[in-house]
Amino acid sequence: MTPGTTHHFTSLAWLAAALILLSQVALADTEVNLYSARKEALIKPLLDRFTDETGIQVNLVTGKADALLQRLKSEGANSPADLLLTVDAGNLHRAKTAGITQAVQSETLDKAIPATYRDPEGHWYGLSLRARPILYAKERVDPADLSTYEALADDAWQGRICIRSSSNIYNQSLVASMIAADGVESTETWARAIVANMARPPQGGDRDQIKAAAAGQCDIAIANTYYLSGMLKSDDPGELEPAKKMAVFWPNQPGDGDGRGTHVNVSGAAMTAAASNKDAAVKLMEFLVNPEAQAWYAETNGEYPVRTGIEQSPVLAEWGEFQADDLSLAKLGELNAAAVRLMDRAGWR
Repeated sequence: MTPGTTHHFTSLAWLAAALILLSQVALADTEVNLYSARKEALIKPLLDRFTDETGIQVNLVTGKADALLQRLKSEGANSPADLLLTVDAGNLHRAKTAGITQAVQSETLDKAIPATYRDPEGHWYGLSLRARPILYAKERVDPADLSTYEALADDAWQGRICIRSSSNIYNQSLVASMIAADGVESTETWARAIVANMARPPQGGDRDQIKAAAAGQCDIAIANTYYLSGMLKSDDPGELEPAKKMAVFWPNQPGDGDGRGTHVNVSGAAMTAAASNKDAAVKLMEFLVNPEAQAWYAETNGEYPVRTGIEQSPVLAEWGEFQADDLSLAKLGELNAAAVRLMDRAGWR
């Protein structure tokens, strides 16, 4: 073989390698793999719109939040997932501390999402807001008797409260927010009183608490508003009729004695540590906070837009404006373990 032939084959080898690399880069720009704890019906239409606008295919895997977190841990560096979409800042913090996420830098995300609703180091970003206020039975509760979360510890509410178990991340985050506001000792005293004021042992999800209150098993329920919104939009009388008997009270508003605001949380997204389609993943995150996507998602899911200036759905608008707790939601994750231990000590099962 002559030197010229060797050079020719070497050039061809380099060309072939370059073409393979370019094809891989091109492929990486045309798809993104998403693990989502949100139900397919609540996210798929938005993903389809994203694909139509960008040409980037979204490969969707749905599952429970805990199961997806465990799956990402098990898959490790071999995970095909580029993005994790999950509920509650507590879960997002768990993903970060497990080492299965990575920081994202995006001027678009930083501008659209208030600092309160994203990880200070860029590991996760809130995409929608959920509020967890007091829901009360219109026939049996005078809203003038309601004020703060703390006031639910009063003897006046003995045997009148429905709330789900301490294993629920939403309640863990509520308690974490109270630890941030009131300290561990005061919050533990409050939690013990809440247990004493429960109408029944914790059971079921948020919708079950709403139905129990509507049926007279208790008078108030602590639940996320999007569950009530979903029930009010349902064609099922078993959902709609109980929801119509309930009303929303925003606790801890200015003038209530403690004006820190009603507890809120987020559903949000994090780029996985194993992500191979980083650019496409960031584009999807940015798409999900554009005004059109925010308005659609809020209308469909009954959550609040995470960015300001977005029109609310009619159901949410009917409940009125409220002041949200401005606590950085990263604290909910940081205080989660303390909240769980506190609830265990208080006998909250």
